[in-house]
Amino acid sequence: MIAIAVDDEKPMLNALVNAVQLSEDIEEVHSFSSCMEALEWINENPADLAFLDISMRGMGGLALAEKIQEKQPECKIIFCTGYSEYAVEAFKLHVSGYLMKPITAEDVQREIEHIKKEKTAEKLLSIRCFGEFEVYAKGEVLPFKRPKTKELLAYLVDRNGAGVTSNQICAILWENQTDDKKNRTYMYQLMNDLKTTLKKVNAEDVLIKNSSTYALDMKKVECDYSRYMKTGKPDFRGEYMRQYSWAEVTCAQLINDEKQGV
Repeated sequence: MIAIAVDDEKPMLNALVNAVQLSEDIEEVHSFSSCMEALEWINENPADLAFLDISMRGMGGLALAEKIQEKQPECKIIFCTGYSEYAVEAFKLHVSGYLMKPITAEDVQREIEHIKKEKTAEKLLSIRCFGEFEVYAKGEVLPFKRPKTKELLAYLVDRNGAGVTSNQICAILWENQTDDKKNRTYMYQLMNDLKTTLKKVNAEDVLIKNSSTYALDMKKVECDYSRYMKTGKPDFRGEYMRQYSWAEVTCAQLINDEKQGV
């Protein structure tokens, strides 16, 4: 997780950063001593957690939290303060946590564990693309009746939320076959099979069908490829959906981006 810590009192900020850094769940911590500095950073960078002092000069922690929620709705807000009277106002914003100073590493980790449970509940599927493609529902491997149904889902994941037509799907799944009518009929069967598979784990809302395209709602899944494209995390080690030959195009692009430092 990527976190920010904001407090206009330097000793308190240092203590907060030290407590947050001790969590194994935290990949990066960016610290700010003013609300405006934090907001400028948030406007350009993704964050999973925001640890905010409430009583700060300028706009203050409550107003900053509102701005962060507008810009990054998925960022979890944890208020840090020495004044319990702010709790009511804080929870009106539906924040994820409220810590009383002095803040310890144990306090921080307790809030992170709570947020992790929330995130697990929110995400309908967990998808691994780096290495072999695999899909999990509630911690268990999602079984597919047909290997081609799993490949269909893999292609939709590869599109990372972008819509694709039935013709595009057929061109990928049956690259060397020219019977368009037969392929399209089979594709519709696979799509129905995918809907049935997702419905069994209450994840049918992941699939989006518009008038002429299919897509995945990537906000409803946890996916290493999608996260990498947003944040550069987790590390890409040169393998992507290695069981599918068509995925070599995306893999090559990822390798090239790594070389270019993109």
